[in-house]
Formats: sequence, C-alpha cells, structure tokens
Amino acid sequence: MRVSAKADYAVRACAELAASPHGDPVPAEILAQGQDIPTAFLERILGDLRRAGIVASVRGRSGGYRLARPAAAVSLAEVIRAVDGPLVTVRDERPPSLSYDGSAASLLDVWVALRTSVRSVLDEVTLESLVAGELPEHVKALATTVGAWDNP
Repeated sequence: MRVSAKADYAVRACAELAASPHGDPVPAEILAQGQDIPTAFLERILGDLRRAGIVASVRGRSGGYRLARPAAAVSLAEVIRAVDGPLVTVRDERPPSLSYDGSAASLLDVWVALRTSVRSVLDEVTLESLVAGELPEHVKALATTVGAWDNP
C-alpha cells in the first residue's frame, strides 16, 4: 500500500486542527507552517476535506479552518478517503469487482484481506487518539511486531 503525499498532508493538517485549543479556527498558512506543508497544496486539500464534511471554514479576521465534528468522531480512514478515494484499489478498481483465474485465483482473497487489514487500522484510529498518542492496542501491537520497522 502507498500513502500519497496528499493523504499524509491531510491527516497531519487534521491532527493540527484536532490539537487546536478549544477548536479555534486555524488559518491555512499556520497549518502549513506547523507541518511543513506547501500552502497552495494544503488549501486544495482543505477544500476536499470541507466538501467531505470533515473541516469547516470560518471567515473573518480570526477565521481559518476547524474540524466540523469532534476529533473523536473522525477516523483517519475518513480523512484519507476524502482526499484519495477508496483505501485499497487494484488497477483503480475495488477488490470485489475483480476476478482471477487459474494459478492467480486466490489473489482476490489476498487483496480483500489487505483491504480488511488497512481498514482495521485506519477506521479505528481517530484524530483524537492520534493527537493524544493513545492508539488502539491492536495498532500498537502491529507497530511493534518483529520486523515491522524493517525495510526489505
């Protein structure tokens, strides 16, 4: 699986918003500086997040962006889907729409298992748990599995 720069930036920007005291609006420039994200790229990402109902824009002198819902109600999967679409695709198709024959027949089960695995992490990590550093136990366990940090 590949996490795009757009998805990475979107999650990081939303984490900054989740960490904002009292949910105060944060200008895009401040979000960009806080996470070292190109401002113009971030503004497009924030537009995608706004259309998905994850962030809201606030106009005025003390305006900016804020989360549209509580951080506990926004999963990383939602953020990524808002900017990149489905979490796992194969040749731009969702696994259930694929079929394989012969020696590759079991490959569909592998793609579906991959999608389930990705969902089991990204659907269960919320912006609140990310910012608090309190990830679900099964996510922490995966990150500490032998070989998890190796790059084969």
